[in-house]
Amino acid sequence: MNDKLHIPRGSTADADHVLDIDPERAGWMHSSLRIVELAPGGTHSLTTGDSEWIVLPLEGACTVRTADEEFQLLGRESVFASVTDFAYVPRDAQAQIASGAGGRFALAGAKCERQLPARYGPAPEVPVEERGSGNCARLVRNFASADAFDCAKLIAVEVITPGGNWSSYPPHKHDEHRPGEESELEEIYYFEIDGPGGFGYQRVSPSREGGSDVLAEVRSGDAVLVPDGWHGPSIAQPGHTMYYLNVMAGPGETREWRICFHPEHTATTGGYR
Repeated sequence: MNDKLHIPRGSTADADHVLDIDPERAGWMHSSLRIVELAPGGTHSLTTGDSEWIVLPLEGACTVRTADEEFQLLGRESVFASVTDFAYVPRDAQAQIASGAGGRFALAGAKCERQLPARYGPAPEVPVEERGSGNCARLVRNFASADAFDCAKLIAVEVITPGGNWSSYPPHKHDEHRPGEESELEEIYYFEIDGPGGFGYQRVSPSREGGSDVLAEVRSGDAVLVPDGWHGPSIAQPGHTMYYLNVMAGPGETREWRICFHPEHTATTGGYR
């Protein structure tokens, strides 16, 4: 098992972030995730550098200002309450995030070469998908999926898994470039669990000799890195709804999410559930 792929809450915290995962820290090339907590009246400065970023409210509202744009994000009470609006900030830009009442905000990033305009993502336009059935039912919020919102490289979605249910099942992978069948994407899972003492489990199993191998008990604020391998299931403790934010990016010229299912599990489930 590779314990370095499980990032417990606070283990990468610094003066500006409660979670800070960049390519150097993750040991890969493309995907980043930062979590910022702002006190009432607080601000955070973002220098985007060679990455594009989405500012996603997890709890609370904020204003995102760039050189040419200002976006008022209404946000939400919590990740379990609803979808949220969001802001896209391009590479090679400066931005400021300000929150009058305070809150918690995710910054999902991906290295890219193309500079797109700063934009606002309205909550009513976020596609919401009910995926799976029975104890594999979950809700997927495709706010920045490849076919929902234009980015250069970044793909990001949210998943709500009811207590006692499995998601990210059957296990699947996207660690090879196989045109039309599978795309190569690094992935970050960021977790929040509803209710005190709640937890979940995340499995990543090797798709190749010496590949990623993780079985992590995850709690609110934890993250799991998926550089390669079969990932899933994600399991929610009974009585505690589980949220995770997926952040993905890769080297492919085409921004797409193409996955391969674990053949042993697919044979018994009949495909993605």
